[in-house]
Amino acid sequence: MDVFGLPLQTLYLYILMVSGILTLVFVFFGDVFDGLFEAIPVPFLQPTLILAFLTFFSAGGFISEKTAIVGSGLGAVLSAILAVVLVTCLNVFVLVPLSSAEESLSYTEADLKGRTGEIIVSVPKDGFGEVLLISNSGKISKPAVSFDEEEIPYGTRVLVVEVNKGVLSVIPNEEI
Repeated sequence: MDVFGLPLQTLYLYILMVSGILTLVFVFFGDVFDGLFEAIPVPFLQPTLILAFLTFFSAGGFISEKTAIVGSGLGAVLSAILAVVLVTCLNVFVLVPLSSAEESLSYTEADLKGRTGEIIVSVPKDGFGEVLLISNSGKISKPAVSFDEEEIPYGTRVLVVEVNKGVLSVIPNEEI
């Protein structure tokens, strides 16, 4: 069967090569294109999903034509169904969890208020030291000052009272 004067197998191969190249370009320069596609309100019309669909569809169609197990029409339908299933799995099990995981690892300075940590550089009465805050997502080391303007020695467990311009004001916390 010929489409646009090309055998269907060749057309599938061209689509596979072009969608593969565009996928690589999008992987490397995706941050540049993200702003262009934020206006699209429909989540399944994102470039990642469209390129993945084209790649899966053309690969399935090419294999179908190459092996000639089924006819061209049925091969195209089966390739489309397979591509929809694979793209749905890719979206549900990979892309959605990755997008939510990225946001969950970030924190703001206000999030640090009320957390406990340990002094890793002694805090003098009128100077700066350093505190280590440990959480499930990792360790954060921040500069610290004494909230009560008293010296806090190394190894003391502390409570963050307030945060001002990235500097934590801490007090000793003996209840831990």
